[in-house]
Amino acid sequence: MPSKKTDAPRTSEAAGTQTPDRANTNAKLQSLEDVRSDPTGQALRTNQGVRIADNQNTLKAGARGPSLLEDFIMREKITHFDHERIPERIVHARGTGAHGYFQSYGCHAELSKAGFLQDPEKITPVFVRFSTVQGPRGSGDTVRDVRGFAVKFYTDEGNFDLVGNNMPVFFIQDAIKFPDFVHAVKPEPHNEMPTGGSAHDTFWDFVSLVPESAHMVMWAMSDRAIPRSLRMMEGFGIHTFRLINAEGVANFVKFHWKPRQGVHSLLWDEAQKLAGKDTDFQRRDLWEAIETGDYPEWELGVQIVPEADEHKFDFDLLDPTKIIPEELVPVTPLGKMVLNRNPDNFFAETEQVAFCPGHIVPGIDFTNDPLLQGRLFSYTDTQISRLGGPNFHQIPINHPVAPNHNNQRDAMHQHVVHKGRASYEPNSIDGGWPKETPAGPQDGGFESYQERIDAHKIRERSESFADHFSQARLFFESMSETEQQHIVKAYSFELGKVEREHIRAREVNEILANIDLQLAAAVAANLGLPAPKAGTVKVKGSQLKQSPALSQMNHLGDVGIKGRKIAVLVADGVDGGSVDHWRKALEAHSARILVLGPTSAPVKTADGQMLAVDASMEGMPSVMFDGVVVPGGKKALDALAASGLAKHFLLEAYKHLKAIASAAEGKSLIDGLGLKMDKGLLAGDDQKAVDAFVKAVEGHRVWEREAAAEAIPA
Repeated sequence: MPSKKTDAPRTSEAAGTQTPDRANTNAKLQSLEDVRSDPTGQALRTNQGVRIADNQNTLKAGARGPSLLEDFIMREKITHFDHERIPERIVHARGTGAHGYFQSYGCHAELSKAGFLQDPEKITPVFVRFSTVQGPRGSGDTVRDVRGFAVKFYTDEGNFDLVGNNMPVFFIQDAIKFPDFVHAVKPEPHNEMPTGGSAHDTFWDFVSLVPESAHMVMWAMSDRAIPRSLRMMEGFGIHTFRLINAEGVANFVKFHWKPRQGVHSLLWDEAQKLAGKDTDFQRRDLWEAIETGDYPEWELGVQIVPEADEHKFDFDLLDPTKIIPEELVPVTPLGKMVLNRNPDNFFAETEQVAFCPGHIVPGIDFTNDPLLQGRLFSYTDTQISRLGGPNFHQIPINHPVAPNHNNQRDAMHQHVVHKGRASYEPNSIDGGWPKETPAGPQDGGFESYQERIDAHKIRERSESFADHFSQARLFFESMSETEQQHIVKAYSFELGKVEREHIRAREVNEILANIDLQLAAAVAANLGLPAPKAGTVKVKGSQLKQSPALSQMNHLGDVGIKGRKIAVLVADGVDGGSVDHWRKALEAHSARILVLGPTSAPVKTADGQMLAVDASMEGMPSVMFDGVVVPGGKKALDALAASGLAKHFLLEAYKHLKAIASAAEGKSLIDGLGLKMDKGLLAGDDQKAVDAFVKAVEGHRVWEREAAAEAIPA
């Protein structure tokens, strides 16, 4: 074996000569360097080397006009983005779905000629996919993130896809910026961290440099980003669409899904614990609710703005970073959606379902929203890549109930055996079939709304899109004090993960200070930064000081505690009659009762009977429940008081502001934990105690307890 001396390179560097081995090695290293790309000091160019003058705006016919197909810069950028990941979705990769139906409340012919909105007896099948945005398929359900809310209506006139989120606005105004936003929010490219979250430098670098994101970031830092259940989320179409009736009269509309179960969220501590204890918490919750017959329901409504009122607001209807406050334009209910069947196969249905905003039916049409215009191109392009070609509509979950004949043949994964000799239109060989259907008031072919466009081709953002802070301020000022504190904590947590101080400071001084100085000061204090004394821009006033519809506190739902999960803690010696009493009382309200023991083994009641349990307290911790009941039985109560597992369960439920009820004799257990009685911490098992417990669970949280709960260890 050669010594270290003889392992020296076989070259004379001083003489400038190299052996063939060293020359080959250096050539290989140089070739690796040649493929590295360092953009420092370089101009922004297309993939063909063309310098880009404007990377912020899609080419449009006028500042508020439609986007143009000839915009090769936008198409190249989004096409590349669409094909970056195969086969997993680039965004919204982690999802779950369910089948159901939509039923109109009546005939809405004055609003739209869409057939599924005409007949209250008509049942329209739907498939819904809920998802997170940032993380891959293996990420957690309960991360802080936007939730996708996409609905496919299988109407007699073709498929209509309402592809939205659980938040009514978006981070950007123009589709050309979508790849930039997603690249920024995704895990950082050098280390692929963090998975499923936005608490990192690239996200906050981007949003602090793009003020149009301020409103959406405020929503993302609110409790809306950590929903208690997919059944308890609002859904929004985000963009302004048009509905058109048989006479050709059009109205601008915004689509809303309002859950009958109410709009509720997790606490941040719960969300983090659930990410580890049950990664599938939200998909499991939806699946079990449907399996047990607690079918979730939403009401579909629209905000209607006549074309004559397009410019009457202090914001632009075409701006996807803006809402129409419900106090200005109330939501008109159109019908209800019920989810009543789980998929038979996740891959065949949930994973292969393909949503595209461009899938509309007669009576529905687009507007010139520049984010929507880009999505119309991008989604179909993405599905072609992800599902192996242009025939993805033939996959059963995507196939319309209406027939589809168009002479489009061949291509990858063609499943149809086409008859006839003509693969073009018009033709005379096959009798001219299939033929066009002339447009008409009812059952006619699709015709686009005739909007007059008279404008210059231009890359420019409309001046009416320039206000980025007034609605973010409206959102914050519409929150309850509790919700505002949660927003402060969310910004503090997320920005606290950012390594670069100049990014933290920029977000505080140039974004938050323009929204609310108290918010900025609170976050700055938590980050160790000086509080800003003033904003950096003059923010115009909003038509409203507050919008109560934005606060989740005002959306408790109308189904009571139906489908809520209640834990009943038992041990040997439990009073079986007390267990039965609570079970019957709560099941009368359609709550879901699960009996938890020290282990998964049955326990023995005070009268010697064996009582089966559904799970152990360790296997199903308190974060999975909406409320806790401790039945009577002195021996059982003594056992729970001596159990660290049971005490942790109760303390954690208290910390998370859950309703807790114990039998009257159980007050000593509560006192032993050092907890103070409140309207959600109850002792007694009479009807008065049951009613108080039900009311506390109905309220979702005992918010008045939050200050006391902060003293409980995490």
